[in-house]
Amino acid sequence: MNGGVTLQFGERLDRAMREWGPLCVGIDPHPSLLAQWGLPDTAESLLAFGEAVIEASVRSAAAVKPNAAFFERHGARGIAALERILGSAREQGLITILDAKRGDIGSTMQAYAEAFLKPGAPLEADAVTLSPYLGFGSLAPALELAETNGKGVFVLALTSNPEGASVQHAEGRDGPVARAIVEAAAELNRGAQPMGSVGLVVGATVGDAAAELGIDLAAANGPLLAPGVGAQGATPADVAKVFGNATSRVLVSQSRGVLQAGPFIEKLRGAIQAAAGAAAYILTPVDED
Repeated sequence: MNGGVTLQFGERLDRAMREWGPLCVGIDPHPSLLAQWGLPDTAESLLAFGEAVIEASVRSAAAVKPNAAFFERHGARGIAALERILGSAREQGLITILDAKRGDIGSTMQAYAEAFLKPGAPLEADAVTLSPYLGFGSLAPALELAETNGKGVFVLALTSNPEGASVQHAEGRDGPVARAIVEAAAELNRGAQPMGSVGLVVGATVGDAAAELGIDLAAANGPLLAPGVGAQGATPADVAKVFGNATSRVLVSQSRGVLQAGPFIEKLRGAIQAAAGAAAYILTPVDED
């Protein structure tokens, strides 16, 4: 709260990034990581895994990002574990980004929005990832509910998977699809300080795709969720090439690179703090003088 006014997601995230570093820790309990932690592949293990990551991330990272798919594969008990993990993070003041990549139209998109962005919903998060490939306008129910409730969204724009380019780089009615997505987000973030709440997912390994497509990521004026740093191999030079003068708004997403330090909390916390420090160093502009 700020003078009785609820802060918008972009402002809350900016504060967290400045205080704890530009790192978002993925909560991705896939079977191989559970086994590495000495846990069986059960819903109960998902909860133990998630609670450990949250405990290690509080005051060490800006946000956590549970991946819905790893919980959904366990059915109702997995969803219950996800609900408890989101609630635990909220109780401890940790920003949550639910990685669900939802995208649909009309009442279905409205239902997704209410599931993740409505205060008091069982799966309430601070932000959710969205897919705009039924048209950016199809996201309106989520965008409107997010704005009403001080929540955020991260819209897929330039993803690092090789197949993504076939859609994202394609020429649409208003130019390359990815550029149209970024421009639509920029319009919604216009005038927001220190940044808007409509974020974008931009892989740190997409090279010079943004420049080639005529995309100005800084002009988007929103947070940029960047997978690819760490285990996926993006270097400081890669980050500079992708994000240019927008690095101050980059939130680095890491999962395997830090999660393999578990299950012991102190070791996991140390890995998260080291990754947050490394992310801050990578994203610091280089003085060329």
